[in-house]
Amino acid sequence: MNSGTVLLIVALATVDGAVAGHGARLLLARLRRGARVPPPWCEVAVALVWGLGTAVVLRGGADVRWLPLVLGLGWLLVACGAVDVAHRRLPDALTLPAVPAVLLLLVPLGFGAVLRAAGGAALLLGAHALVHLVSPRALGAGDVKLAAPVGAVLAAVSWPAVLLGMVLAALISATLALVLLRRGRREVPHGPSMLIASWAVVALAAGSFGTG
Repeated sequence: MNSGTVLLIVALATVDGAVAGHGARLLLARLRRGARVPPPWCEVAVALVWGLGTAVVLRGGADVRWLPLVLGLGWLLVACGAVDVAHRRLPDALTLPAVPAVLLLLVPLGFGAVLRAAGGAALLLGAHALVHLVSPRALGAGDVKLAAPVGAVLAAVSWPAVLLGMVLAALISATLALVLLRRGRREVPHGPSMLIASWAVVALAAGSFGTG
């Protein structure tokens, strides 16, 4: 795929991302436990994530089977992140349907990827549920539910990617905690860290698979 074609596809993905971001903002405003996000934050955020994700996946040779997953996860990152940052909660209306949606997006990658994803969802859900039981203040119930789709997308890449995603999420949360503590805030939303880490791991891995 030549550079001109890649640039065109990235531009189209960016425009489509703005439209998808607008849809996310409207959806959040209508959810019972959603949030009202002023424009154009969702539009700009999804546009950037979709444009960047498409560029990373399409670098070199392209395995476009990964692209729907990268875009879908990017949309979830912005939608869930907006609510978690603003209200310190994650709506069930977003986290619960995310698991079957991820499995559906993985179908083009084959049965092996879907099977690993199901196992990864169960693994991270169980691990986060255990932490929540031991220390509910350290990890909220919404984070536990979000762990399932996050585990699914990471395991779809590989089992080592699950560990990498967890470590990266912890580093992002620790960095965010330092910033917020300096501003007098003690509570740190962990959902955005989980989503940013998993999106970065999946996007970079998808780009690497594409170059093979």
